[in-house]
Amino acid sequence: MRREFHVRFCEGSGGQFPRATRPVIAFSSEDDARKVMDVLPKRFGKYGLKLHPEKTRLVKFVRPRRDDTPRNADAGSFDLLGFTHFWGKSRKDSWVVKRQTARSRFGRALLRVSQWCRAHLHDKIAKQHKHLVRMLNGHYGYFGITGNAYALSRFLYEVTHAWQKWLHRRTGRGAMPWPRFMRMLKRYPLPPPEVVHSVYQDRRQLRLPALVRT
Repeated sequence: MRREFHVRFCEGSGGQFPRATRPVIAFSSEDDARKVMDVLPKRFGKYGLKLHPEKTRLVKFVRPRRDDTPRNADAGSFDLLGFTHFWGKSRKDSWVVKRQTARSRFGRALLRVSQWCRAHLHDKIAKQHKHLVRMLNGHYGYFGITGNAYALSRFLYEVTHAWQKWLHRRTGRGAMPWPRFMRMLKRYPLPPPEVVHSVYQDRRQLRLPALVRT
């Protein structure tokens, strides 16, 4: 969709997507979802808009049966705004919509960190530490939502190893084997994962069976 066009969805279930360029439309009926899927390209065409052929799809997203287990539940999943949305079990053993960092976004974020460490491996440790802290806090600020703690912890783990890897590439006394690196981390610790956003602050969550992503 072109940036000069803004689309706002506000349906009966209370879902709002202000200025959305990648909306998710939820339906309680699969037949309705397929009808909209057929009509949507023509509707957008009237305003000079086009649907992305690779990013527009119909996804089955149904709450699993009570007796299903996460391994055999055929509930579907989809990626949106950097998160993978899927059904999972809560601590109370009920099915809820969970979100974790999408694999592609995780890989891109880690690649940026590794490339920066490689380009700046000869900078002073204090300077590197300050920048990595800023990168990690920025990552936590976006991906730090309820239920995503594991992905945040894994990101910190991978960043820590990437930093040690490139520091160890330095020659002579500047090399950083793992024991020395662990001692250095005590002086320059990296920030632990932090859940910044709670998805339970707004309990008006859509839990409908079918989705069309554009």
